[in-house]
Amino acid sequence: MLSYVSTTSVISDSLSIVKEILQQLTNQRASIEEDIQSSFEDLHKQLDVRKSVLLMELEVTYGLKQKVLQAQMERLVRGEEELEASCSRTEEALTEEASAASLQVEHQLSEKLRELTMGPGATTQPEENDQLDLDMETDGLRKSIHNLGTIVTTSAVASQSEAMGTGLEQCIVGHPASVTIVTRDKSGGACKNGNAILSAEIFTPDGSIVDGEMVDHKNGTYEFVYTVPKEGDFSLALRLYDQHIKGSPFRLTVNKPSEADVERRGKSPGQKKKGSKRASSALGTPRRKTQNPIEDDLIFKIGTKGRNKGEFTNLQGVAASSNDNILIADSNNQCVQVFSNEGEFRSRFGVRGRSPGQLQRPTGVAVHPSGDIIIADYDNKWVSIFSSEGKFKAKLGSGRLMGPKGVSVDHNGHVIVVDNKACTVFIFQLTGKLITKFGSRGNGDKQFAGPHFAAVNKNNEIIVTDFHNHSVKVFTLEGELVLKFGSNGEGNGQFNAPTGVAVDVNGNIIVADWGNSRIQVFDGSGSFLSYINTSADPLYGPQGLALTSDGHVVVADSGNHCFKVYRYLQ
Repeated sequence: MLSYVSTTSVISDSLSIVKEILQQLTNQRASIEEDIQSSFEDLHKQLDVRKSVLLMELEVTYGLKQKVLQAQMERLVRGEEELEASCSRTEEALTEEASAASLQVEHQLSEKLRELTMGPGATTQPEENDQLDLDMETDGLRKSIHNLGTIVTTSAVASQSEAMGTGLEQCIVGHPASVTIVTRDKSGGACKNGNAILSAEIFTPDGSIVDGEMVDHKNGTYEFVYTVPKEGDFSLALRLYDQHIKGSPFRLTVNKPSEADVERRGKSPGQKKKGSKRASSALGTPRRKTQNPIEDDLIFKIGTKGRNKGEFTNLQGVAASSNDNILIADSNNQCVQVFSNEGEFRSRFGVRGRSPGQLQRPTGVAVHPSGDIIIADYDNKWVSIFSSEGKFKAKLGSGRLMGPKGVSVDHNGHVIVVDNKACTVFIFQLTGKLITKFGSRGNGDKQFAGPHFAAVNKNNEIIVTDFHNHSVKVFTLEGELVLKFGSNGEGNGQFNAPTGVAVDVNGNIIVADWGNSRIQVFDGSGSFLSYINTSADPLYGPQGLALTSDGHVVVADSGNHCFKVYRYLQ
């Protein structure tokens, strides 16, 4: 009887999951159909506009040329008529007896001929030409239209897909580790194409703490690269379409580095960090020194692990609004939570799902000057726009974005999107129109390796944290590099995978140093200024970071499942 009940329960659970997947598939079809209709309507509009412009250009060009030729033709007709009249008079005069009058008429005819052929503005040569051609290169456009749009999917299923690599079982504190995932279809056959929706999460029994980068090799295999900031026993969960793959979650042991590892890094992570006390700097008046060794800059913290109001599971992006609100992208709870600057819970919104208006993995959040709330959805591969009351309005970037992580807004009201997966920064109008994009995968000046968040300074330049390149880069809106600073390490001005970033009114740059679990402050030229003192209640894998309207720093303390607000002297 127990076996029967157990089997029935398994079948019931499976049926529920399959029903949900089928519903999501139907919703996704409707969403893509809407995108196709919208995209082609937009193209039709653009083609109609271009047709109108060409027809107008044709009429203007024709009119100018026709006017010149018409004026010349009228002059020639008048000249012809005058010449015929003069010839008639001359002929009449010549039939009479030679006289002074007939000689006068002959002289007038000669003058008229000279005037018609040699006078000012007189010409018998065409003053314009008849060329009106159309240069319409359509072959390239036809080819582009032929290849326009692709329905992206894969036959990969979680129950057959598997992972391999040393990073499944163990890694070293502060050192990158990797896992290879091979996706397979329902029969166990290897999938040959990419684009599967994979997620990875490393956590202790009390919750998620570690972020990383999932690389799609476009051949059915994927690589998850991560770094763990402290030793201990962890779990590594690998999910395909929200289902655990074979063997997941895996038991992961994180060890202290050996002496050889320490020598390679230059110093032990266990050594005390330089500048752990807040230093006097250009940020403003130095804080009064205190004998209390545990005092830090923390004002308050909000949150524990959970799914209720004021609780979080893997909080990521942070934003602060001008109307004294703090917004938190609660990634694994698929929602955004809103608090006052004093930490009082105000509201939350978001429903899990893959349809427009739903959230699957919100990672970045920003507030537009209009009051609209902008949310980067990593797994849905688009950015959602909500009203200040949390009502869905629109989405942008669908079909272009691969894995948006951070969002920001420039001084023109444009939406800056950091695509972590594509290693590209996109700039959109709020309507969804793409203005420009820049960046590619690599370690060059204009390249990224898993970029995370962005901020905009007073010069309307974009500041991007380059996670795996351990640096911060500043670009113009056109994508030209203005400044780059940071290197891998634990010293002042060094990073172990930077994440959140913000800019104060003086142009100083505040950076969350994820792997080193600290917050550093730099001037506008990238020179290290100080730390925010977090020693009494240490951070654990900080993510998004922002400046509140009352001048404090708020940071997502992801590993501790809370956000913290710190004093900040400007």
